[in-house]
Amino acid sequence: MNLQDIKSSLSVLSEVDRLELQKELELLLGSNLITPKCQESRRNILDNKLGCCPHCSHPKYVKFGVDKGSQRYKCKSCKRSFTEYTGTWMAGLQRKDKIDGYLALMLQEKSLDKIKEVLSINKKTAFDWRHKILASLSDSDKDDFIGITESDETFFLNSEKGRSITNREARKRGGSSKSRGISNDQVAVIVTQDRKSGLDLTVATMGRIKKVDIENAIGDRIKPNQTILCSDAHVSYKGFAIDNEIEHHQLKAIIKQRVKNKVYHIQHVNSTHNRVKKWIDNTFWGVSTKYLQQYLNWYRIKEKIKYRNDKLNAFVNKVSEDITAYQKYQNIELKYEKLISTQI
Repeated sequence: MNLQDIKSSLSVLSEVDRLELQKELELLLGSNLITPKCQESRRNILDNKLGCCPHCSHPKYVKFGVDKGSQRYKCKSCKRSFTEYTGTWMAGLQRKDKIDGYLALMLQEKSLDKIKEVLSINKKTAFDWRHKILASLSDSDKDDFIGITESDETFFLNSEKGRSITNREARKRGGSSKSRGISNDQVAVIVTQDRKSGLDLTVATMGRIKKVDIENAIGDRIKPNQTILCSDAHVSYKGFAIDNEIEHHQLKAIIKQRVKNKVYHIQHVNSTHNRVKKWIDNTFWGVSTKYLQQYLNWYRIKEKIKYRNDKLNAFVNKVSEDITAYQKYQNIELKYEKLISTQI
């Protein structure tokens, strides 16, 4: 079999099979055959002066030697040193040789059990890596909403998946609330999207949303004379539109109004509600409220790159940029407690 035949055979292998083959070849030859793309991407950002100091955010820094294979840099402002991984989700990882394989499997939405099996890592490690990676997606590519912009809230039942339940009787995953209507055991998620590519999914509060929740979710991305807001008749949206001096069109469900003036509606955002819920329920069998925002960030990036031919490279580049990802990962529990405190 010549080289061309081998290449043809490799092209029909799945990503999982390719990773398995890579592992076997690495063991056989005693070296890594593929340059780690995620680590290479991060180093390219810094070497091309596109990054900044993770300690003070100053853009001026110089190379400052090597530490255990990692390139070090020194900030010209605060004089502190840092490596290419400082602040990123990769900070402190012991098995950096597994990063690219993990990202490839994560992009395919493989289960933690499958990732554990293919990469020969602990399941807890696979879980932690997933949420460190997701923490790096929280503020990625958030542009202003331009033109007709739809916004509406949807609700997820509060879930403590993965925790031992002591304060109530455990329920079957995906069950229903004991209270009728919107109650404080439901998590409100505000979904906003314009007619181009802008999309935001924000875990807002427990129970009914208020004007301040909408302001916190999208207030800094709405611009007077540029944004036309479409929503249901919830009074909070009306107050938000008045405060931000934007054109606002309300759809009144009580009279079964679906479209206004043949152009103003919230059907796109309602479709997103359905798709994201199916994705979470079918792919992950539901997720804990503690991590819900993380998965919503993943869904947003997934939608943004779904038509690209180089999805893996696009995903790798996005998760390599954020130098506050490690801190965000550490603050997940704090943000969850803050959310739960909104229950009245």
